[in-house]
Amino acid sequence: MALWLVWSIAAGVLVVAEIFTLTAALGILGVAAAVTAGTAALGLPLPLQLVVFTVLSVVSLLFVRRVAVRHLIAPQAERFGVDALVGRSAHVVAEVTGLGGRVRIGGEEWTARAYDETLVIPPGATVDVMEIDGATAVVYPRE
Repeated sequence: MALWLVWSIAAGVLVVAEIFTLTAALGILGVAAAVTAGTAALGLPLPLQLVVFTVLSVVSLLFVRRVAVRHLIAPQAERFGVDALVGRSAHVVAEVTGLGGRVRIGGEEWTARAYDETLVIPPGATVDVMEIDGATAVVYPRE
């Protein structure tokens, strides 16, 4: 069997395995095997084919790892919309219970309910926004 065909089969097997594992390493090895199949078709002897495969694999894996690490340690995206309200303080405008009430977050007035349904939070109290449930701020009193 011709060496270029062996490398092509190896490349195909590695790419198919990559589809099932999604690790990127097998795909990189598959591409290196495909390039090595091309060099085998040009008539390069087996020891040089192995060198081509090894060099391509190592360089590609190192490059992809560096890019992947850079993306893993990227700064956290800034929160916006209602997600940005979680953790902020609010002032109670109308008594807040487990069933309802009103708070002012920043310059906006929101419907609210207490995080603990047994709590009754009087007007004027400062609370923390625990979550946003639809259009209702779920709050807990500061102590």
